[in-house]
Amino acid sequence: MQPFNDLRDWFVQKQFGLFIHWGLYAIPGWHEQHQMRARAPYDEYVKLAEQWNPVRFNPNSWLDLMEEAGMQYLCLTTKHHDGFCLWDSAQTTYNTMNTPYGKDVLREVADACHKRNIPLCLYYSCVDWHQPNYPNQGRHHELPGPVPGGVPDHARYMEFVREQVRELCTNYGEISGFWWDMNVEQHVDSSINGLIRSLQPSAVINDRGYDGGDFGTPERDFDENPLNGAASGKRLEACQSVSTESWGYRRDESYYADRHLLRGIDRFLANGANYLLNVGPRPDGTIPEDSAAILRRIGQWYRTVREAVFDVSPASQLTATKEVLLTRRGNTVYVHLLHDPIADSVKLGPIASLPRSATLLNTGEPVRFTVDVPPSEWHANVPSLRLQGLPVNELGNTVMVVRLEFDDLPDAVATPAADATNIHVR
Repeated sequence: MQPFNDLRDWFVQKQFGLFIHWGLYAIPGWHEQHQMRARAPYDEYVKLAEQWNPVRFNPNSWLDLMEEAGMQYLCLTTKHHDGFCLWDSAQTTYNTMNTPYGKDVLREVADACHKRNIPLCLYYSCVDWHQPNYPNQGRHHELPGPVPGGVPDHARYMEFVREQVRELCTNYGEISGFWWDMNVEQHVDSSINGLIRSLQPSAVINDRGYDGGDFGTPERDFDENPLNGAASGKRLEACQSVSTESWGYRRDESYYADRHLLRGIDRFLANGANYLLNVGPRPDGTIPEDSAAILRRIGQWYRTVREAVFDVSPASQLTATKEVLLTRRGNTVYVHLLHDPIADSVKLGPIASLPRSATLLNTGEPVRFTVDVPPSEWHANVPSLRLQGLPVNELGNTVMVVRLEFDDLPDAVATPAADATNIHVR
C-alpha cells in the first residue's frame, strides 16, 4: 500500500483490525438490520432502548482479545442504520445515556484505546431509521417511508450529520479513522470529510461517505475481483465477519470455516491491503465464545506468518503457478498456499534456483525441495523448483506459508533452457 506521507500512515503500518457491530439489535439477537429485515414496527423497536444495559461490557476485554488475534486497531459502530447512538450525543435523545445503562459507550472504548495506544476508528451510517429528517423512501437499506411524525428534509438531516461528526471528532480524543456506510442518496459533499480532516488529521476515511475518501471497502465475498483496485495503486480495506448471517450478535449463528477466513485475510494482506474482521457482542457486552475462539485461532496462525504479509511486495509474477500467491522481501520469497492444495507438493516454475532454505512458517519445520523435471512436464523438458512433503492433510484447515531464502534472485525469473540433466535436490 502506498503511504500517505502524513499522520494517516498508521494505517499502512497496522494492516489488521477488529470490527465491532454492537447496538440495540443485539437484544433480539437476529440481525443488525432487525428493524427493517424483521419488519419490526417502529414503536416496538425503539422500546429496545429501555432494555439497553450491558452490565458485563468491558472494553479492555475486547482489546485483550483483539491483540490475541494479532489485530492492531479497532472500528466501532457508533450509529448503525437504526439511528441509536453509542455516545452522548446532544443531537438526539436516542442514545446510550437515556437507557438503564446510562453511560457513554464510546467514551469507555476511546479511553481504553488511548491508554493502550490502539488506533480507534468510528463507523457511522448515513442512513437513519429514527431521525425525523432522514428521507426514508424504501430504497435499499431504508424504511418504506418516513418515521412516525417525521418531516423528510435532506438539508436539515445533513446538518444533523455534520453536528454529530463534529461531536465524534471533538469529544473523544484522537480518532484514527471514520468509516461511513450506506450513502443511499449518493449525495456528494466533500466539506464533511474536510471537517473530519481538520479536526482529526490522522484519520483515514473510507469511500462510502460523501466523497471518494482514502480507501475502498470490498465486503465479504461480494466482489468478484476485489483486488483489481489494489493493482492500480488504490488503497483497500476488506471487511468480513466471522459469522455468515449477521454482523451483529445472532443467537443461532453460523460461522465461517477457519480456512475461508484465513484465505481472505492472507490474500488481502499479501497484496498490501488492510483487513477488518468483525464480531458482534452479546447484549451484555461480551463477545460470544464461538467468535472469540475463531479470533484466537486466527491469532495463532497470524503470529506465525505475519512476516510474509507485512512490509513485503507482491511477487506472484515470479511463478506461472496460479494456485499460490508469492510475496517478497529482498531475496526472501514467501509461498502462500492460498487455494486448497490438491497434493503434498507444489511446482514454482519458471523459478529454477535452489534456495538456501525452505521453512513452513506455520510449524517452523523445514520443507524439502528440488529443482528437476517431473514426468508431468516431460514435453517442455524444463526444470523448475518444487516444494515437497507438505503436510496438506495435517494442516487442511489453514493457509500454509513457506519461506524461501535465496542467495540471489532476480526481479524477473527467465525460463531456463531445456536440459533434463539440470537436476538438483536439497
